[in-house]
Parts: sequence; C-alpha cells; structure tokens
Amino acid sequence: MDRSSLLQLIQEQQLDPENTGFIGADTFAGLVHSHELPLDPAKLDMLVALAQSNERGQVCYQELVDLISSKRSSSFKRAIANGQRALPRDGLLDEPGLGVYKRFVRYVAYEILPCEVDRRWYFYRHRSCPPPVFMASVTLAQIIVFLCYGARLNKWVLQTYHPEYMKSPLVYHPGYRARAWRFLTYMFMHVGLEQLGFNALLQLMIGVPLEMVHGLLRISLLYLAGVLAGSLTVSITDMRAPVVGGSGGVYALCSAHLANVVMNWAGMRCPYKLLRMVLALVCMSSEVGRAVWLRFSPPLPASGPQPSFMAHLAGAVVGVSMGLTILRSYEERLQDQCGWWVVLLAYGTFLLFAIFWNIFAYDLLGAHIPPPP
Repeated sequence: MDRSSLLQLIQEQQLDPENTGFIGADTFAGLVHSHELPLDPAKLDMLVALAQSNERGQVCYQELVDLISSKRSSSFKRAIANGQRALPRDGLLDEPGLGVYKRFVRYVAYEILPCEVDRRWYFYRHRSCPPPVFMASVTLAQIIVFLCYGARLNKWVLQTYHPEYMKSPLVYHPGYRARAWRFLTYMFMHVGLEQLGFNALLQLMIGVPLEMVHGLLRISLLYLAGVLAGSLTVSITDMRAPVVGGSGGVYALCSAHLANVVMNWAGMRCPYKLLRMVLALVCMSSEVGRAVWLRFSPPLPASGPQPSFMAHLAGAVVGVSMGLTILRSYEERLQDQCGWWVVLLAYGTFLLFAIFWNIFAYDLLGAHIPPPP
C-alpha cells in the first residue's frame, strides 16, 4: 500500500476527525481486517508495539505512514525502545521454515545489529536487490590487478622488491604526490599473496555483511575514508615511504565493527563473540607487525624504502571514530546525529592539514625523498 492510498482510506473512514495526528491502534487494526488490506503481519506487530509505547494506545499518523511505506524515523525507533513491552513475537531465532538465503540474512542481522527490534526490522524489510556490490567489486578488482602484476612480474610474494613494481601508476609514492589519484588507487596494489588474502578475506567476511545492513553509500564512504586517511597519514608521518594495499579501508571496517560489538556487548548475539574478537585482534596485530617488519627490517635488499605500516593505524582510527558513528545510526539519518558532524569536522580538518602539508612541508623541511622509479 502506498502513502496516497492509505491517506485516502483514512480520510474516507474519518479515523482522525479532530485532526489530532493520532489514530487508535485497535481502530486501524479493525480497518485492516475489514478491508482485507495486504499489510505485512510483521508490520502489524510493530504497529501494536508502537501503540503500547503510547499511554493512550494511539499511533502517530506520520509514524504509521512511515511504517506502511517501509520508512522509519528515529522517533519510531525511540518509541519502540521506550515502550513498556517488546514486540509480541518471539525472536528471529525461533522463526521456522526459513530458506538458505533467509537464514543467511538472519545470521547477518545477529552478526551486525545489537537490538532485537533492529534485527527484526532488517530481517523483514531486507531485499536481495540491490546486492552488496561495493565490497565484492573492490575485492574482485584487487584480485584481478594482483593477478595481472603477478603474471607480468612473475612474482607472487614480496612484489615491492621487484624494480618494475613501483612504476605502476596505482602505487602511492612520495615523489608522485601531485598525482592525486594515487592517494586512493594504491588500495588495488598489494605486497604479495599473503596481504591480498588477508584483506580480501576480511572484506568479504566483515565488509559484505556491513554493506548488507547499512547500505552501499555508508560502507563505501567508511572504506574510502580509511583508504584516503591511510595514504595521507603516511605522507605526514613517514614521508619517504610508499604505500600499497587496501589495509586502511579494511582496518576502518574491522575496527568499526569490533568497537560496535564492544559498545553493545550485552545486546550482541553473535556466537563465540569473545573468542572471535580475540582472534580478530590477534590477526590484525600480526598483520601490523608484519608490515612493521617489512618497513624497517626488509628481508631482501631493496632500491628504496618499503611500504609504510601507518595506513593500518590510520584506518583503525577512522573506524573507531567515523565508523562507530555510522554503525550506531542504523536506520537513522546521519545528518541528525551531532556526533556525526563532530567526526566529519575532525576528518575535514585533517584533510585540509594533510593537503597543505603535502604542498609545503616537504620543501620547507628539506625531506630527502627517494627518486621516483
């Protein structure tokens, strides 16, 4: 049912003759049954729960319209959360007869969302189209680029030691700072098979579920913000080093998800969450340690400095700040969140500082940059 037909029906039945903006839940439920309206039973459950949060057993007309049109405002979420009773149905884990895909959607809901109301809302309104194409496309592009360079260089590990590797137009190199696209495109290049495998695995295991729940725009913004912050941080803190790999974006996703789990520990229902968090932290720390080792103690003689590890740390900072704000605003507009504007202002200030640093600081400090390949 669309908004216009619902409005017409309510006006014809004079459900709100005094124009109070509220409609009795029982009255509306009777209207649904008498006219045999095709309303999802899950939405009726949410309607009842919403009415229970109102002392008069009424529903705000605008909230009703938003519910019917599959939109939900922050006030709807607060009304459900502050109600004296939860949704009348059992949890999603008790839903019988689900197919393989719906079971996967339920798994994603329990993996990402800390609140049962949010999980049920996501489960019932989820549609398979559009699919989570961003993380899958980025991972596929990274694999294709790696295979092309691996076949061209005939080298599948420690590719950065090959003299032709740094000549790629995708790698960030401090000598090519004026080529601004390199601050982002370095995410398609990797040191070797082990770095690509680690990043691809985390992007698919964590990034895809996050994109399914929070949407393409939010997750792509978080990922690219981590990638950009990674290269800019390296240009400030490790001025002689190049950067390769998508670790800035990967660590932004992972740190945001882990921080969200910690902040909502009691509400998260993902199995073995403590063990999984420990394993994730160990793997992420090991990856940082490997990057530090390659930067300062290269196993092979190289013509110049090896890629920096600072992109990992910058991505983690972006994830804990910007990412946590995004993940905690499920089904709410970011522009309505005060924390979002604070984080956005901080990130914008960092971008401006990094831009001016790259324009002026290298010459003023007399930084010795290795010659570009």
